[in-house]
Formats: sequence, structure tokens, C-alpha cells
Amino acid sequence: MANLKFLLGVLLLCSSCALGPGMRMDETALRERTQDEREGAEPNVTLVPITPAVLAQQLRERQQQLVPNPDPLGNLAATYEYHVAPRDVLSVTVWDHPELTIPAGEFRPAEATGHPVNADGSLFYPYVGVVQVAGKTLPELRTLLTERLGKVLQKPQLDVRVAAFRGYKVQVTGDVVAPSTLPITDVPMRALDALAQARGPTPEADLSNVVLSRDGKTYTLNLQATNEQGATSQNWLLKDGDILFVPDRSRNKIFVLGEVRRPSSRLMVKGRMSLAEAIGDTEGFDPVTSNPGKVYVIRGDFQRPTVYKLDASSADAMLLAVQFQLKPHDVVYVSAHNLTRWNRIISQLLPTVQLLWQSFDLTNRAGIIPTP
Repeated sequence: MANLKFLLGVLLLCSSCALGPGMRMDETALRERTQDEREGAEPNVTLVPITPAVLAQQLRERQQQLVPNPDPLGNLAATYEYHVAPRDVLSVTVWDHPELTIPAGEFRPAEATGHPVNADGSLFYPYVGVVQVAGKTLPELRTLLTERLGKVLQKPQLDVRVAAFRGYKVQVTGDVVAPSTLPITDVPMRALDALAQARGPTPEADLSNVVLSRDGKTYTLNLQATNEQGATSQNWLLKDGDILFVPDRSRNKIFVLGEVRRPSSRLMVKGRMSLAEAIGDTEGFDPVTSNPGKVYVIRGDFQRPTVYKLDASSADAMLLAVQFQLKPHDVVYVSAHNLTRWNRIISQLLPTVQLLWQSFDLTNRAGIIPTP
């Protein structure tokens, strides 16, 4: 009898441990961990039940994120004119004076036979000499050459065009089909125009966080909002030296842990994923071990987290999960049922109890311990 009491005491002592096997979510312990040391201060953790009011707040926040992102060059687009740059190649045609017009030839491109602008912005032209053309528009250059040729020709008529745009360039890098350096032409180039010339984004591209590097500073453009919601203020006009970087979506991960069929990390599609999608992509709640009444979304840093809680014990509560939008690096945790934790404790205790009982039984049979 004493031996039986001993075994029961060992079992009760082990089972009295509050921490069972595996991960768990203790709201009280979370508040204590984030409690400010100052007397009377509130915990740094925010525990928010997922309700229709929370969903409405989320919607307002998403709308605020679409506040126009002013394009510093936006006013130039309406009156945009191309200014000749060093390294450009110009094509000059003088009517009735073929000796001043270099024919392109049937199989020769115009840029191969045109007039290149020197690195210092100068250009040599017969009967005109060396003139500074960099920074001038085509109408200004046409007027200049007409005035100079008018000293040797009677009422010259000429046309000036850019045969090859080589002076102003932008770079498109990152997750695009064809990363490349693109020339800025006489047509204004915006961010989406540059992406199109780079043959578009790859399937892994994150258009909501396109980075524009300009004059030593970086700007974030949400080109996805431009495509989907008409937020044209995000589609900036580009200028010489700009670098457009399209990141991949590997940073837009969320993590689904706990009592789901397949815990894993998931990539958000186009920067969006609802709580219901995250749970569904991991094959749903484990019907044996999960406690759908305690589904948590943990957001923020370790010192000041925000924890959203969903009671999905009723199936209609998943309608809230459908509308609750996750953010990158969110952790979705599905708690285990109380009975699940108890069963896991018992399953770990049973081998020890069986070993102790077998040892007791063998010694009892051998007569080492007298039977009372």
C-alpha cells in the first residue's frame, strides 16, 4: 500500500507542473512580462478581440495608406520637353541642300550617320562651326542652326531630330523580367513605363514597395495601388540617374503555428492575406488537438506587442477572419485544447510510471521488498 501511495505521489507531483509539452499562449504571463516597472503603469501589451469594430478600423487605416504621394516632378509632365544631352546623336535635315544632309542610306541607321553631341555638350556642323547644344530643346536648336546657316544660305529651312537618345538614362533592377538601363526619350517616362520597358515584373515581385533611388535619397512607391486602385500619385515621373528597384515578396511572410494541420510560413500574395486564408493554406484547424476559441495574431516587437484574439469556436466567426487582414511578419497561433495539453503530459509520464511500476513489480516478486 505504501508503494502504491509513493507511485501516486510521483504522478501527482509531475502532473502538477503548469507547463505542459509544446507551445502555449498565456495571456496573464504576457501582461506580466510587458508590465512597466513604474507603479500603476499599464502593461505594454495590447490584447484586442477581433470584432467588426476592429475590422472597420483596419479599413480606415488601409485607406489612409493611400494618401497621395506627391510627385516632385509631377508638374513638369504637362509641359515636358526633351533637352539635348551629351552623347545624344542628332539628325539635321536641310531642304534643297543635300550637301548638308548626310543620307542615312537604305541599310544604315540614322544614329550611325548623324551628328554626335560631344561630352562637353558641343556639336560641330558645317558652316556653323562648334556650338553648345546640350540643355537646349529641339525648337531652340532649330532656331539656332537656322540663324547661323542664314549667314551663308538664303532662307534655309531645316529640321532637327534626335536620332539616338544616349544622354539621359534610368536603371530598372530587381524582380523584373529584363533588368536594364533605359534611355529617357522625348516622351515622359514614368515608373510604370520603365517597368513595361523592362518587360514587366516577375511573379515574385512586390510592387507595393518599389524603391526609387534619386540624388542620394530613397522613396517608396506603391505601384500596386496605382494598378489596382488608380493611385496615380504613386506613378512618379523619372529623371536622369534614377534607379528603380523592384523587391521580391520574400519579406512579406507570415507564420502560422500551433494546432493547425501543417504549421508553416506563408508568402503573402501581392502583399495581402487574410487570417482565414492563412489558416486555410495550412489545411485548417487540427480537429483533434486545436482550440478554435483561442486563435491569436501576434504583431509588433517583443517589448510592445499587439495581440489580436479571435474566438472561432462558432463557424460563423470565420467571417471575421475572412476580413481581418494580416501584415508581414505576423504570427498566427492556434492554441491547443486543455484536454490536449493534459493528454500530452500523461503521454510523457506514462513511460516513467511504467518503468517505476515494472521495477517495483520485479523487486516485489524477487522478495526484496516484503509485501505488507
